[in-house]
Amino acid sequence: MADFPFDSVGFDLDGTLLETHRDLGTAVNHALEHGGFDPVPVESATDLIGGGAKIMLKRAVDAQGGLEHEEFRRLYKVMLGYYSENNAVHTRPYPHALEVLDELAGRGVRVAVVTNKFEGFARQILNTLGMIDRFEGVIGGDSLGKDADGKYIAKPAPGPVLKAREVCGGGSIAFIGDSSYDVKAARAAGVPVVAAMYGYCDGTAEELGADAAIDSLRGLIPALERL
Repeated sequence: MADFPFDSVGFDLDGTLLETHRDLGTAVNHALEHGGFDPVPVESATDLIGGGAKIMLKRAVDAQGGLEHEEFRRLYKVMLGYYSENNAVHTRPYPHALEVLDELAGRGVRVAVVTNKFEGFARQILNTLGMIDRFEGVIGGDSLGKDADGKYIAKPAPGPVLKAREVCGGGSIAFIGDSSYDVKAARAAGVPVVAAMYGYCDGTAEELGADAAIDSLRGLIPALERL
């Protein structure tokens, strides 16, 4: 640990550790077709990701006129049902992901996942890919329950990042993610954040305003060492 500035590192999942847009886009299209909407190009799913599956589907539906609340809820459940059975068909770790996790482990740095994907889905995917045992914990969009307004406590709220630090045993933590949700959550939690610009970013590096930005996971550890 003497040669590394953090006790632990938290990772966003979609667009940071894993390339997931093909499976997510296919699930969105399944729901859209079920609801009588036109499908979207699967590659365009990269523009929809951010904030969780519900927001992703809502963006696609709203672009075609939208739905009433109860009708959208039914369509959302269709999407979740399909995704639960088809969430690791094309999903793969980004280049250098496993090497980075191995190097952090070799340095005694603990790691956790913080995602707005439901925890069950995240664990299922990581288990299918043989990665689940690398992490001290997986904090999903539903892991911390709901707030007083009935909304899940998820990014950009700080709670999930703070929970990641807790499950990693406390101490100093840095966070890496590809969206404004990730940067805002880290900022609210008071921890350094690195922007994964190779992911499904919803802004430029300047707009995201992270402490550092990388174009590949190969650059993560050097970036963290400079913070």
